[in-house]
Amino acid sequence: MNLEDIIQKTKPYYCLECGKCTSICPVSRYDPGFTPRGMIENALLGFDDEVVLNRKLFSCLTCYTCQPECPSDVDFPVFVREARGLAQDNGQSGVCAHSGQLQSLARLMTNPDIKQNRLEWLSGEHRVSDDSDVLLWVGCAPYFEPIFRDVEFSALGVIKSTLKTMNSLGVEPRLLPNERCCGHDALWTGDFETFRKLAEHNAAQIREAGVKKIVFSCPEGYRTFKMDYPAHVKLDCEVQHFSEFVAERIGKNGLKLKETKKKVTYQDPCRLGRHLGVYDAPRKVLESIPGIELVEMRHAGPDSICCGTSAFTNCDSHSNLLRSERLKEAAATGAETLITACPKCQTHFRCATTDRGEERRSTPRLEIMDLANLVANATGE
Repeated sequence: MNLEDIIQKTKPYYCLECGKCTSICPVSRYDPGFTPRGMIENALLGFDDEVVLNRKLFSCLTCYTCQPECPSDVDFPVFVREARGLAQDNGQSGVCAHSGQLQSLARLMTNPDIKQNRLEWLSGEHRVSDDSDVLLWVGCAPYFEPIFRDVEFSALGVIKSTLKTMNSLGVEPRLLPNERCCGHDALWTGDFETFRKLAEHNAAQIREAGVKKIVFSCPEGYRTFKMDYPAHVKLDCEVQHFSEFVAERIGKNGLKLKETKKKVTYQDPCRLGRHLGVYDAPRKVLESIPGIELVEMRHAGPDSICCGTSAFTNCDSHSNLLRSERLKEAAATGAETLITACPKCQTHFRCATTDRGEERRSTPRLEIMDLANLVANATGE
């Protein structure tokens, strides 16, 4: 595939050069060297190297802020995703954050013979069942633990809270001892072969388990299974985000939540919000907790601003400025806690508040908590 093939597939030639994409792009706001319109223009003019060999191709957050504003309905994030595949073929890639550990782990997990001990965190307080037709997807949470210890974030803590709440609802989910990374980051950085191998492995594991529903605490895994897997593998099961799973059971199943006096604001993750349109469920869950006061940021719902980095690539000073400004917007609401529903949002916001660089001095220090942790704490068990 070459860039012309990608143009024919994604149809950016409908671009009217109005510049709305660049004017609303959160990256362009801080990095004048990144412009969606300019990238499309270079592609259409045949300046292939200006697109494919430009590392700024990997700065796009694929957050879908731009696409709804496009009068020609150009799907810029998909254009970027496909162009990244071509870039990978030409030896180009983004600058990997965290020394590329997470990218390396995803590629390692394509080895069918690899042995994992991914359920060692399970304890007697968690109730699971190998006969359950509901699967809790753990994903990369076990591998986040050592990498994000310095920002005091536990992705497994989110999984444990999700499991605790499911148990409170009378659900004892199944866990798979040999699941792998969902492949989200590989797909969105253009490493399509790694994505395909991971998808095929996971699909085989799920079919063998015979589950009917999969619950995710990670919006990226949810999006990948719901929107991307169907084009590559066959799965006959329902998928839900944790917030949807809980929201549809509020007032039913005997879920009792204790009073939690806290003023909070909510960060809509890009994958859960603009990618999948899930805005109401997290808010319904928040408003069901006695004592919680939800105050919205200036940019909320479809207008929510991304946390600043996608697929752990090209995380730079511009990314940090973006998330710092988002934290200032959260603090301006008067909330004491910023609630997220995405592990990556947590890592990025916590990084901004613990960074020792110049930007940190102007970054508010809010409590940052996952929705699953908040709900689990409110179960009172």
